[in-house]
Amino acid sequence: MSFAVEVKTELCRVPLSRKCCIQAEAYGVLLYCNTFNAGEVRIVTENEAFAQRLPALFKKAFRLTFDRLPEGGGKQIFAITAPEKLIVVNQTFGSDLRALALHLNFAVVEETCCRAAFLRGAFLAGGAVTDPRKGYHLELATSHHSVSREVLALMRELDQEARAAQRKGNAVIYFKQSEKIEDFLTCIGAPIASMQVMNAKLERDLRGKVNRRVNCDAANLDKAVEAAMVQVEAIRRLDVVGTLITLPDKLREAAALRLAHPEDTLAQLAERCDPPITKSALNHRLRKLIELGKKP
Repeated sequence: MSFAVEVKTELCRVPLSRKCCIQAEAYGVLLYCNTFNAGEVRIVTENEAFAQRLPALFKKAFRLTFDRLPEGGGKQIFAITAPEKLIVVNQTFGSDLRALALHLNFAVVEETCCRAAFLRGAFLAGGAVTDPRKGYHLELATSHHSVSREVLALMRELDQEARAAQRKGNAVIYFKQSEKIEDFLTCIGAPIASMQVMNAKLERDLRGKVNRRVNCDAANLDKAVEAAMVQVEAIRRLDVVGTLITLPDKLREAAALRLAHPEDTLAQLAERCDPPITKSALNHRLRKLIELGKKP
């Protein structure tokens, strides 16, 4: 089951209780479904939970049934074509379905609960969201451009700061930030999905931090290995030319420890000294050995 299916399934578990919210949700479905005009209401969905919710939603919102119901799996089509039923829908929302452009009737979404229900219906009919483990994108798409602009204003009143775009003749409202997607999902009644987005972000952030730490540690290890090789090479040159045996005891001790433990860090070598010394002191001795090794 995809994340988008999970989200819509969770939304369809929200009870159909208050009449005002039921009508607001149905209004969202109508303005974001496939067809809503003077001649037809046509809703196409592949989401089983939404398909099961639609008949009950329209029965409670308008006291009417669909003239066409799904005949099988895959894309499920619901339609209303009877003129008397379309008049009922028209009168419920004060819409003029014969107008060139539909507009959002703000009187239907005056209450905060009704606004959330409206956006839930809009998402169920025309919404999509990506799996947060792969990326962050949530959108609402409708062919009614005026409606989209008005819904964008409505969302901003709810502190839902979305962006707008045009795609293939549709008006699209979308979110790209995980926090805003979380807020929107919580607002419309999908808190579990919102938590999944939050957890996915935390997991990605943690994985990123671990990767950066591993890369940093690997880089530091590479530097340490490279430095140790330079030190070993200098010490061996000093030994070949007979200079090593003439050096002070502290330098000869540092040289012997580095040759014996080429994989050790400075801190580990410093602990092996007798008595143990600081990392800084050992580093100074090894630098001195490298300088002497460069002399002809």
